[in-house]
Amino acid sequence: MSTAVITPLFRHPHRYGGGYRPTPKFHLNSRKARPFYLNYTQSSRLMFNGACSLSSRHFKPAKALCLRASSTDIAVVETSESSDVLFSETFQLKRPEKVEGKITIRLESGKDAENWQLTVGCNLPGKWILHWGVNHIGDVGSEWDQPPPDMRPPGSIPIKDYAIETPLEKSLASEGESIYEVKIDFNTNSSIAAINFVLKDEETGSWYQHKGRDFKLPLIDYLQDNGNIVGPKKGLGIWTGSLGHIANILLKPEAANSKEDIGELSFQKRDLQGFYEEQAVVKETLVDSSVSVSVRHCLETAKNLLYMETDLPGDVIVHWGICKDEGKTWEIPSEPYPPATSIFKDKALRTLLQRKDGGHGSLGSFILDEGFVAFVFVLKLNENTWLNCHGNDFYIPLSSCSDPAIHSGQTHSEDEGQHKESSPLLISDNASEENQEVSAYTDEIINEIRSLVTDISSEKSRKTKSKKAQESILQEIEKLAAEAYSIFRSSIPTFTETDLLEEALEPPVKISSGTGSGFEILCQGFNWESHKSGKWYMELHEKASKLASIGFTVIWLPPPTDSVSPEGYMPRDLFNLNSRYGNIDELKVLVKEFHKVGIRVLGDVVLNHRCAQYKNQNGIWNIFGGRLNWDDSAVVADDPHFQGRGNKSSGDNFHAAPNIDHSQEFVRRDIKEWLHWLRKEIGYDGWRLDFVRGFWGGYVKDYLEATEPYFAVGEYWDSLSYTYGEMDHNQDAHRQRIIDWINATNGTAGAFDVTTKGILHSTLERCEYWRLSDEKGKPPGVVGWWPSRAVTFIENHDTGSTQGHWRFPGGKEIQGYAYILTHPGTPSVFHDHIFSEYQSEISTLISIRNRNKINCRSTVKIVKAERDVYAAMIDEKLAMKIGPGRYKPSNGSRNWSLAAEGRDYKIWEAS
Repeated sequence: MSTAVITPLFRHPHRYGGGYRPTPKFHLNSRKARPFYLNYTQSSRLMFNGACSLSSRHFKPAKALCLRASSTDIAVVETSESSDVLFSETFQLKRPEKVEGKITIRLESGKDAENWQLTVGCNLPGKWILHWGVNHIGDVGSEWDQPPPDMRPPGSIPIKDYAIETPLEKSLASEGESIYEVKIDFNTNSSIAAINFVLKDEETGSWYQHKGRDFKLPLIDYLQDNGNIVGPKKGLGIWTGSLGHIANILLKPEAANSKEDIGELSFQKRDLQGFYEEQAVVKETLVDSSVSVSVRHCLETAKNLLYMETDLPGDVIVHWGICKDEGKTWEIPSEPYPPATSIFKDKALRTLLQRKDGGHGSLGSFILDEGFVAFVFVLKLNENTWLNCHGNDFYIPLSSCSDPAIHSGQTHSEDEGQHKESSPLLISDNASEENQEVSAYTDEIINEIRSLVTDISSEKSRKTKSKKAQESILQEIEKLAAEAYSIFRSSIPTFTETDLLEEALEPPVKISSGTGSGFEILCQGFNWESHKSGKWYMELHEKASKLASIGFTVIWLPPPTDSVSPEGYMPRDLFNLNSRYGNIDELKVLVKEFHKVGIRVLGDVVLNHRCAQYKNQNGIWNIFGGRLNWDDSAVVADDPHFQGRGNKSSGDNFHAAPNIDHSQEFVRRDIKEWLHWLRKEIGYDGWRLDFVRGFWGGYVKDYLEATEPYFAVGEYWDSLSYTYGEMDHNQDAHRQRIIDWINATNGTAGAFDVTTKGILHSTLERCEYWRLSDEKGKPPGVVGWWPSRAVTFIENHDTGSTQGHWRFPGGKEIQGYAYILTHPGTPSVFHDHIFSEYQSEISTLISIRNRNKINCRSTVKIVKAERDVYAAMIDEKLAMKIGPGRYKPSNGSRNWSLAAEGRDYKIWEAS
């Protein structure tokens, strides 16, 4: 049985990492009622650091109820002077209740035949948002685009580059009831083929669609009716022959061979007719309720009486057990049990509470022997609605020495007939058993690192500390982390970074998953077309020795899983490793060959999204197959296209496939299991993480700590800053976003230095080499702020190859490599450049880097950054310049000899 989780509705934030835990919402498109797991809120006096705990309990002698057993094994309650109140609290609950309403859609003509107005409304209270876009005639590949500015109502906000969100305003309908509406004016004399929209309730995060699809208002007569058309259906879906083929092409872009198939065609505008439609809608609202629990100990009978009372309507079942020790394991106590109690699979008891007189609420009492530590329970309202505590069980202490924690750490609920463990999302504070064995000196280092991270991560620090101060803190953190790691790995000698550089010692095999050894040179081992032969693994196998001889230490392989797209970035069955690049056996042979020649292997893992294999009852593709057969509770709630029942996304949505909700414990557990399997079965040494903008970096930290990769790098790619089409010199905001993601992973992963790539573009295209120095005289990309976590590159399968989304300036590639292969960071070289006319020059640059032991933490001194030349010294071992301008290092304490030169670049070595 799938469940949806609703987190506490009080405003005490549960911090994890740098943010707040997202609040999951209800989703109302299913035909069948979904199970709910609701959490309670508690009176403020019981709040402890924003978490749920019994930080105060009431112990007082009182004239209270005592009990004795009768011959019928039913508790008999009587007054006694000798009983103690051990526990007494009222917990506030939120239960779901359905409210029926309507979505209204009205189309009216305006001042003339070309001007019209679309009005969308809803009569249910809420913070309603219209999420909408348009489809243009001739669009291929997408049914959504942003409307022209003059079509957007006031208050509209653009969403990425494909949609608009406009709030609905409250008004009075003709019948006197309130209605929320938005009006969109448009002119039919345009290229717009249709208006698409869905309705969103910001209060709950719920999305409302039309028969499982987006609402669609057609403006031309080519569209087929897939059941989501609103308004008169005249002229829809009637085309045959060639025009029917055209309709299919427009409706299903994959059917078109090229844009030319439709680019020259014109379509007849539809004769619009005014209409008014109503669509029934059901909204889940949360209603306040409560449950009171008290525990009294009777000295005469040496029994505990637990009394429970609630105002919840209908039948309320208490699914319960007891804990005999602090291990919080559920057990069944011995009889007698309350009336209407049954045993559930020998693991728990179920008691139907008795209705109160008048039918308003229920109550019940439970006789418990002494010696039990706690009473644990969840409430079941029906087959689809459960109430629990933050995803865990209510935990009621039964003695003064019991741990006053409210939750037991294990949730007992009926999930496909099995008991399923669940725990709240907690971020480790590194207080594991292993850490307790580390020396006091190492503990001091770790505490110092924590203090520094807290200092630099705080909002106040970012506003008050200069960039120079923040950089100094980051450098100190890196040094402390390297030292602590060396101590922790007792089998590895302890070296400081200075020792490693000056004494030229080989670094430990594994310093950090964010850096590898620090001397890595990465090769991207594929391009966008590599899948087409179907034998890429075998082809790359023949190149392994060559890549090793050039000097590469790590290779990044393409996504290995079964995928909807042949390139592998739309994964489906994660445990199926037969892809268009080759089969699982060929992949194993390839990895083994790279290991044989001394190259470690990164697997390209797509964790943000996953393609479903089945439709749900609404016809939406959000049910997964294979070994990880998740349902729609594994999909985030805030992407209207896939009707997920998980929590809100912790990042940006990727709209081509269901985005996975990593806040779900079962999702993280399954992903870690899969990554462990890849490490063991295939032999991967680390990961390249696709589209990490889509989910919080703290989840990446969890995955990397669980799988202990040798090296890991994330793809955090967004737009740089431009003013009137020209790139800004200051790109601090852009690189800060990448730094923030790395920091969210606790530095366990590096990130591709997109900032540096973008700046190199403008530098070389416009001959503006001054751009390669920031306002502080340091490199302007991530490599200037956190070099050990910057993976520098100039091209990859997306930006170059046949996609060419952001191709590096032609003929300037070697200048780019002269920059990244001499500077700190971990450089990445694109496959197509290695096996091209650039191979010799790239090999020379790599040899110079290795010979001078330039590493990810090397120091840079920029000596010239002018219009036509950039020059720098690295570790005082190398001098380099790029650009047509003049520069040559002066011989002083060191003699410089030319090591390499080419078109607009030179490299010198110190002797």
